[in-house]
Amino acid sequence: MSPAESSPAAKDSSRKPAPISAGGFEIVVTGGWLKTAGIRSEGYIQGDPAEAPGQIIADLKSKGVRADVFTFTQRVPDVKPRHAYPMRWDNVAALPILGYSEWWEKRLNQDTRRCVRLASKRGLDVRPVKFDDAFCEGIRQIYNETPIRQGRKFWHYGKDLETVKRENASFVDESEFLGAYLGEELVGFLKMVYVGNTANIMQIISKMSHYDKKPMNALMAKAVEICNERKVTHLFYRKYVYHKGLPDSLTEFKRRNGFEQVDIPRYFVPLTLKGRIAVALGLQTGVTDLLPAKVVAAGKSLRSRLNRGRDQ
Repeated sequence: MSPAESSPAAKDSSRKPAPISAGGFEIVVTGGWLKTAGIRSEGYIQGDPAEAPGQIIADLKSKGVRADVFTFTQRVPDVKPRHAYPMRWDNVAALPILGYSEWWEKRLNQDTRRCVRLASKRGLDVRPVKFDDAFCEGIRQIYNETPIRQGRKFWHYGKDLETVKRENASFVDESEFLGAYLGEELVGFLKMVYVGNTANIMQIISKMSHYDKKPMNALMAKAVEICNERKVTHLFYRKYVYHKGLPDSLTEFKRRNGFEQVDIPRYFVPLTLKGRIAVALGLQTGVTDLLPAKVVAAGKSLRSRLNRGRDQ
């Protein structure tokens, strides 16, 4: 199974709560017993919440937003903690863009370079594409290939064309779309969003039936090539380490493509008494983080087996 990662599916707009604005940023509140306020699409927005978090916090309180904790991060290369709020280390997958040849010769192993070459030999054409109905229909067909990916229910499975268009239109003016084509068939795509002088991969996915063509590797190579041409300093691909550092196919894919872990400060600012208690007890990131790594690994394995069984 080829790795894939994207943002969770957006809910129908008719069911979304009214947008919350604080400090000039759009806020989203998530969680059940502990409600957490965070910056919507934090990794893709142009402004930097870490520059003036006090204003955001003041607005959340003055507007009576129903949240117990507010969370935000600093951004690479600003990785030295500079706020006095409660903090935990988070991480991102970062690829410094120091030239295409540097990436190819120094960051890739022989097997990954072979995969990129193999994609071309097997007829794959990777190119920038226009965000239009034809491209979105190709995305829809990729989404609907299988209901299970990486041992999980795939949240994009079963979506219609209009939903695919609406969800992928986010940050469209700041985005670059790359398509991997086999003849006229779209077999994979990558979306990256330019933020200042960096680029963030929002989604990269391919058809499992064309895994042998190595579309994921080919898409990544084209993304690095374009970032180098545009003088981008870093290409980011969300987190590098997941689930207490347990073995993860996404982490391995990123490592093989030259990404490295960069630790960044993530702050958790209590807004209520419940929030203060949760942060004091280390519960702000969920009970799962308190479980031993072996227990988390066993749970992941069981979930994967159950989902594979449902897919058969």
